[in-house]
Amino acid sequence: MTTPSGQSLFSLADQVAVVTGASSGIGRAMAGFLAAAGAALVLVARREAALERVAEQIETEGGRAHWVSADLADKDNLPDVAARCLEAFDQADVVVNAAGVNLRQPVDEVTPESWELTLDLNLAAPFFFSREFVPGMRARGYGRIINIASLQSSRAFPNGLAYGASKGGVCQLTRAMAEAWSRYGIMCNAIAPGFFPTELTAAVFENPDTERWAAERTVVGRNGRLEDLAGITVFFASPACNYITGQTLHIDGGFTAR
Repeated sequence: MTTPSGQSLFSLADQVAVVTGASSGIGRAMAGFLAAAGAALVLVARREAALERVAEQIETEGGRAHWVSADLADKDNLPDVAARCLEAFDQADVVVNAAGVNLRQPVDEVTPESWELTLDLNLAAPFFFSREFVPGMRARGYGRIINIASLQSSRAFPNGLAYGASKGGVCQLTRAMAEAWSRYGIMCNAIAPGFFPTELTAAVFENPDTERWAAERTVVGRNGRLEDLAGITVFFASPACNYITGQTLHIDGGFTAR
């Protein structure tokens, strides 16, 4: 399928995608999916060695990749991080905000410091970082911003008060981004994953009982596999998403259908 101009609806050729949290888990997987669809990748995270391995893997598979090591919880540094990202390929067509933290603290143990860290990385960084790329997207009349929400955007789980507050905010942030920027061709959407095996969900998957509990609450009878995110990642990044914005789509095997 093609657009009226003849471009493939799902091709990301000639596009550049910036992916935060790209050293592991969902961010790393999404970077791979975007590279396979033809995008050049700028990988952002704190761990240099892990970023280098992801970049090497993408390049081994025929893609193009550059990496930038940065702490995205430092809001004052985000303009500089974005500028370093733009040095790689001179533009950014897609921004994926996958960096995040879940400290899993009991409610009585949440401190102002842990609250601030969670909200800064999970909620503030997606806005302030993405905004740095909007002028270029606006000038080209095309852009895609993909945020990562959560089951906890709409469900309350134990030991997840700060994380849930931040992810609930991501849904409203996504709608507000869409209201502000979609008139310029910048579509802003969010993916809300169910339970997928990542570093953030290690506590679930290391315990057979909790892993089984999560699977049994889906309607398909299993937990997520990272490859289950491939289709929605490319879709939200592609020309196929030209009239979809401000949406949060749960990729959760039907967990929220019950």
